[in-house]
Amino acid sequence: MSIDNTKYRNYIFDFKAAAALFAGLFIGIMVLGLYTLFAYFILKQGYAEIQSSMVFFIVSYLCTVLFPIIGFDVFVMKSQGKKLNFNMQTRPFHVYLMIFPMMLGMMLVSEFLVSKIPIEGEFFGPLYDQMSDAFSTIATDTAGIYLLTVLFAPFLEEILFRGIIQKGLINKAVKPAKAIIFSALAFGIFHLNPWQTVNAFLLGLVLGVVYYKTKSLLMPILLHAFNNFISAYLLLNGNSESVTENLHLPEYYGLIVGIVLLSVSYYLFMYRNRIYYRE
Repeated sequence: MSIDNTKYRNYIFDFKAAAALFAGLFIGIMVLGLYTLFAYFILKQGYAEIQSSMVFFIVSYLCTVLFPIIGFDVFVMKSQGKKLNFNMQTRPFHVYLMIFPMMLGMMLVSEFLVSKIPIEGEFFGPLYDQMSDAFSTIATDTAGIYLLTVLFAPFLEEILFRGIIQKGLINKAVKPAKAIIFSALAFGIFHLNPWQTVNAFLLGLVLGVVYYKTKSLLMPILLHAFNNFISAYLLLNGNSESVTENLHLPEYYGLIVGIVLLSVSYYLFMYRNRIYYRE
């Protein structure tokens, strides 16, 4: 079975595209600054109160992710008379049976590796405390956390990192493996701290492979939402964000199960899946 989607191959990711993303980010930062001034002078909120509110987190997130996407659409696509489109088609049920276990496997592997990054010391200690404080600040707003992590983040981040960057690089004739690694690396760096950077990079590899193979952005969006839902649920209801810890299992069990799930699912998905999609 083959599906042709040539209308989605209408852009590349080059220096101009990167500049458009940064231009959008710059505008977003200015908008965030205006919102902060509005909250401070008009709403009479203190600076600490502003930064600790879920509204600020959501506005800040949209300014740093949505605005670069808008920048790319305005400065690259519309300037060429083109429209930014992404394939959001569903795939056969057996594809889901391969990609979700593959994602879960990488989540368990990543969880183990991230647990080995120090959380104390002159360098790591302050960073970890800052990350923990940020999570603690928003942990009281359940609806806001799910809205931000399960709806906004998967949709917008997959458009940015897989849809624009990875796909744009492949359209530019960059080898798929290099494009997947580059977009995953950018995805990791975007999360700013060592723990989320490593986790996002590893998960980004799976998201990139799935997008490249299925040619549907809906697939990595669903996987991203799946990962974030589990993380958010454990953050709000568990003792930690660790699946293994919440199941009271030795950490090496999680690593072994993760490697098996990841390896078997990856093999079936890449080499035994007989449905091929092309653009």
